[in-house]
Amino acid sequence: MSLQRQLHLGAFMRPVSIHTGAWRYPGAIPDANFNFAAIRQFARKLEAGKFDAFFMADHLGVLNMPVEALRRSHTVTSFEPFTLLSALAGATERIGLVATASTTFDEPFHVARRFASLDHLSGGRAGWNVVTTSNPESAKNFGFEVQPDHSGRYGRAREFYDVVTGLWDSFAEDAFVCDAESGIYFNPARMHVLDHRGLHFSVLGPLNIARPPQGWPVIFQAGASDPGRQLAAETAEVVFAAGSNLAAAKSFYSDVKGRMIPIGRNPDHLKILPAALVVVGDTVEQAKAKRAHLDSLVHYESGIHSLCGMLDHDVSGFDPDGPLPEIPDTNASKTSREMLVTQARQYNLTIRQLAAKAGSYAGLAFVGTPASIADEMEQWLEERGSDGFVVMFPYLPEGLDDFVDRVVPELQRRGIFRKDYQGTTLRDHFGLPRPGNRFF
Repeated sequence: MSLQRQLHLGAFMRPVSIHTGAWRYPGAIPDANFNFAAIRQFARKLEAGKFDAFFMADHLGVLNMPVEALRRSHTVTSFEPFTLLSALAGATERIGLVATASTTFDEPFHVARRFASLDHLSGGRAGWNVVTTSNPESAKNFGFEVQPDHSGRYGRAREFYDVVTGLWDSFAEDAFVCDAESGIYFNPARMHVLDHRGLHFSVLGPLNIARPPQGWPVIFQAGASDPGRQLAAETAEVVFAAGSNLAAAKSFYSDVKGRMIPIGRNPDHLKILPAALVVVGDTVEQAKAKRAHLDSLVHYESGIHSLCGMLDHDVSGFDPDGPLPEIPDTNASKTSREMLVTQARQYNLTIRQLAAKAGSYAGLAFVGTPASIADEMEQWLEERGSDGFVVMFPYLPEGLDDFVDRVVPELQRRGIFRKDYQGTTLRDHFGLPRPGNRFF
């Protein structure tokens, strides 16, 4: 085993568990998504486990599902990410704080200002998860009757990134002289007016906040479509991947990193972290029993409408015990949709079986003992299927405690995960360079 490759771990914390049945699991905190005391406890536990980052996904509307399913969902209410992460910045010291912000339904100046502020408040621990927002219901909250098309969202996202990072470079590091004797607060010669004029945006600038401590907050991205892979190769520093098996993950890993070389980027400056649900037991059989019990808590009403949402197509009227029909292409997220359709065709799954997967969690899962889970994670790391994982907990607090108290020590014993933080910023945790200011 090579000691040079180190595992990176992020924690997916919005919702605190991706699993629809999590809030019903024995001992779980039912209102954890909207319970600050609980979330603060979780963040501190993750920091004790030396996690790289606490990650908050975001939804810009109530999820796209009928009331019959919505009434069973623990995601109907949760905190706005920046507000929560700003509070957590004062409750933690080292763990990275990553928030999702939409390039489709927000403006670059707003996003640049919020992340610069969070980076200052946290002492350099902020990360921006760049998303184009796939939920069609969200569009209706921002004056759109239909979701903007997939390719158009990615074109806007690319220009959005250019504007935001340009705004973060508005001031040189030495711009703020704060000379009380002369009365000079800042040097105007060390300020850059962006004056961006593009296809999607016209932004004068400069940003009204000093350059972030990290230069730029760390850039995160998700998405497996070809435009998503290209955007990641050009702009991302951490990618949240969706790899259901090691072979597919290795293909994704080599493809995205391979796209970086022709454009002059160092592949080591991009970390790829597949999402993984982790269920820990004393034995593999006990862990599988925990997962089975968790899955049994998902009601069909919830599962079928989760499936419809992920497919962006209503299949609730078809025979639950029949095959998935042919479904049309849409403008929604392609990653989860294609994964479910592939599984349906490959394993001849019925709609009922797919609904159970969609309502529970259909992606990569490590279910076993601390040693067997560490074996799988180590294999993915060594075979270049990933640089680490975004861990999804099956229920909280028990699922989180199991991972931090039992799996993390096993990873540390093998020498593939840190025993302590080696720096203070999120860039330090990921081993990422601090970007220079393009204007100074």
